[in-house]
Amino acid sequence: MQKYIFVSGGIISGLGKGITSASIALLLQSIGVKVTLVKCENYLNVDAGTINPIEHGDPFLCEDGLEADMDIGTYEKFLSVDMGHPNFMTMGAIYQTVIEKERRFEYEGEDVQEVVHITGEIIKRINNALEETKSEIAVIELGGTAGEYQNILYYEASRMLAFKNPGQVIHIHVSYIPTPKHLGEPKTKPVQLSVRTVNSMGIQPDLLVVRSETPIDTRRKERLALFCNVNAEDVISSYDVESVYEVPLILEKQDITKRICKKLKLTYKIPKLTGWTKMIKELHTPRGKKIRIAIVGKYFKTGDYKLKDSYAALFDAIDHASLFNKVDIQVEWISAEDVEKNGIEKIPEMQGINGIIVPIGWGKRGIEGMIQTASYARRKKIPYLGLCYGMQIAVIAFARDILNWKDAHTEEVKPKSGHQVIHLMPSQKDAIERRAYGGTMRLGAWEAIVQKGTRAWDIYDKYNGFINKKTGLTSERHRHRYEFNDEYASDFEKAGLIISARSKVENLAEIIELAKKTHPFYFGTQGHPEYKSRPLSPHPIFVEFITSCVGDR
Repeated sequence: MQKYIFVSGGIISGLGKGITSASIALLLQSIGVKVTLVKCENYLNVDAGTINPIEHGDPFLCEDGLEADMDIGTYEKFLSVDMGHPNFMTMGAIYQTVIEKERRFEYEGEDVQEVVHITGEIIKRINNALEETKSEIAVIELGGTAGEYQNILYYEASRMLAFKNPGQVIHIHVSYIPTPKHLGEPKTKPVQLSVRTVNSMGIQPDLLVVRSETPIDTRRKERLALFCNVNAEDVISSYDVESVYEVPLILEKQDITKRICKKLKLTYKIPKLTGWTKMIKELHTPRGKKIRIAIVGKYFKTGDYKLKDSYAALFDAIDHASLFNKVDIQVEWISAEDVEKNGIEKIPEMQGINGIIVPIGWGKRGIEGMIQTASYARRKKIPYLGLCYGMQIAVIAFARDILNWKDAHTEEVKPKSGHQVIHLMPSQKDAIERRAYGGTMRLGAWEAIVQKGTRAWDIYDKYNGFINKKTGLTSERHRHRYEFNDEYASDFEKAGLIISARSKVENLAEIIELAKKTHPFYFGTQGHPEYKSRPLSPHPIFVEFITSCVGDR
């Protein structure tokens, strides 16, 4: 029988429900259980594609074109399994489906209500995920925090599913124990109140995963057991660690897999985590080299704070490559607007930098700062990696500096520029005119043919699984609307810019580069290799970029 594990969170957001869910799924996977994950988001957006990344973090892009929450990326990295539409739902998508069904008279005149129609659609989607992935267990992460009105229907669906499937559903609640400095003692009351909130919705958690700065002691576990109606051994401590990849091992040390198997009547086996354990050991091994990399982007600032969530997948990909290369990397977060305002030479963090990345972006804000950055990296022979917008920025900078087209620009920012070296595809013009922004870009996996003898070929050829060495076919995920303007291709190529990969079907420019004799590493890709990087298989583009940044150090 199919089984379900719901994971909810309490007290504050950002506790790590996604990490907990992924860790549980990894542990079950490691004992031979076929498991899938589902993320339930609260917002009324149909997907995460139209959300400002500062508001909700970097939308994670899947192979099938889904623009999802960052947690979907966490699931992929932990399980090394591609996620997609079956693994993600938003309240907006659910309401949209129910309303469309009502308009088509599929409910045959029923009074359409949140219960049972919205909850029924939630349950249906969870079961679809199980069926489409042929899984035995679904781990379902309930977005938001217990007590919010936005997610109450997810909890209700959980309660209904448990009632109809006795013994096949468990609920794991992730909550937080603070240690106020003026007291110096962990306080369990917030967790107690969080569990009471869940109880008020007709749900009794089977396991508590308690987040804290340091491991919680037996005394605190006993207090939680007494007031939260759980056994002391069902209170699992999840304390702060250097890397989130350590969390599965911490949970397993406290027999969480055994506890889950007992509650769901599964045969318990010792999890096989050899590769994962080796990776964690390497994480803690001192590294002999250290470099500094600048990310010049436009989505770092939110009020007086800087957040890395806007580029979460990029930071992960850098971490994976740093581990592979056994290099410590210090990342400098630099606002493209600051570069635009003050000039690249006056940015203190750029002094002595070993590598530069210009990542994804949209619109005109900060674009001149990014163009300055790409020019600076080329002139100073600093390794440069342009991702999506960063690839387009490199093309504009090259056109202005080498071809002397001072009016070179992207149609997105200057539609009347004399040299629109980046332009809107004809197939996208209609979408723009209709303001149909959500889900209308070039999204998901896109095959490209890599040219032999180029740096791109060398990078992909060096690692198994990233290219077909007979056909030159590779695939990267895409999330963009504007493209390299092929009318100018011959001009660029005569001036030394190499187009080293083109899309298989449309013949669109996918990768641009400079020859090794010209620059140590100047590389731009229209795709997003950061979304395919995983801790046990880092993406070769990042691995080779970091290798170039290290140089002879």
